Amino acid sequence: MPRPVAVPRPGQVCQICDSIIGRRLLSPKYPLSARNITRTQAQIGQKLWQVGIVQRRMLASAAIPTEKAASGASNTREPTTASQELSSVTNMMTYLEKGKSKVLSNRRIPPEADVSAALKACRVVADYIMDDAVQPQISHMVNELDSAASELLSLDSTNSPQSSKSSSTTFSDLTAQVKQIIDKISDTAYSVVSHPPVFITPELLKLYVDIQARLGKPQTLPRVFQMYASKPMPREAAGSISYVNPNPAKVANAIDAKVIDTALDTAIETRNLDAAVGIIENTYAAKAFIRSKLIRQGILPAGTFAATPIAAYILATNFSSLQNTMDGATATNVAFAGILAYVGFTASIGIVALTTANDQMRRVTWAPGMPLRIRWMREEERAALDKIACAWGFQEKWRQGEEEGADWDALREYIGQKGMVLDRTELMEGMDR
Repeated sequence: MPRPVAVPRPGQVCQICDSIIGRRLLSPKYPLSARNITRTQAQIGQKLWQVGIVQRRMLASAAIPTEKAASGASNTREPTTASQELSSVTNMMTYLEKGKSKVLSNRRIPPEADVSAALKACRVVADYIMDDAVQPQISHMVNELDSAASELLSLDSTNSPQSSKSSSTTFSDLTAQVKQIIDKISDTAYSVVSHPPVFITPELLKLYVDIQARLGKPQTLPRVFQMYASKPMPREAAGSISYVNPNPAKVANAIDAKVIDTALDTAIETRNLDAAVGIIENTYAAKAFIRSKLIRQGILPAGTFAATPIAAYILATNFSSLQNTMDGATATNVAFAGILAYVGFTASIGIVALTTANDQMRRVTWAPGMPLRIRWMREEERAALDKIACAWGFQEKWRQGEEEGADWDALREYIGQKGMVLDRTELMEGMDR
């Protein structure tokens, strides 16, 4: 059954270049003087428009290295084309809509290449907007215009009473516009992956997480992780698309730990507790991840355990031929029992030491009575909650345990429902054990 598609927030987007023009004219090297004060508003606007041409060229040229970094210089023609696409905000939106419309307008199941291309377009624009080499330049230009232009235009307030108000409105519009572009990129990526006929592969999921991490928008990550495991799979037959409900607990639906860590770090950096808890609930706490861990980390120990009796009997048979005090069958049985006893007791001590180790635990520990096998299977979930608790709580060890607030109380209750304890008193620093 088709699922609703998230519609990005609408909004009119103008060009950045038109909003941040006139920096050179308003820079400190043009001091205020009596001649400047007597200038009319029309003369200032004409100068700002002339300098705007230079600023457009600056932003257009800045897109070239950014795009080269994003594409890895694999195609010599792609950076030049993308730089032309990203020369203005309007072209950025057009660049996004091209890939998005190619996926959403497809009446069949969109190929993975088209979906990947749409997400890569979002990634290119996100890298351009959030690039460290471009952000300081844009911030400096905005701050310079905010200080110099406001002071200069306010001198002519008697002749033009609305000049100061219009300038402050321009600055606030610019800030809102940048946020609107970021929201637009995030909504475009979400609308692509949430499109019902789109099948989310591990590569597409990783690309989507990278985009939201680059933008600092983790709000949709828990929902996308849930869709990765439970979104109906499209099947095309006789020109129509049908959907099959998958098994969310299937091992193939487990999410890679590196992708989870990237998403969790983004939620922590943006101080979004709901998103952080939702990421853990749909990844580390999912049955698919636990089953995947059992297969990845449990097959080798289980195979070793099954092969131990055979290897012990072979060794016991060889040892029996090295003695002459008893018959071969009796010597073999004694050596076999001794080898099994040694291996069994040693392995059991190692298992207990492994599952009861708590040196890696800082603030979140297991509640008493939790089975050892559960502790081992859910260790990643506990470590993630421990990471959240350390990020939201006090950093000073002597103040830990004094946190208050609705979010902290909710986190403590959630951890308690998971069979864990937050700030166990006897394990805290300075407390008697």
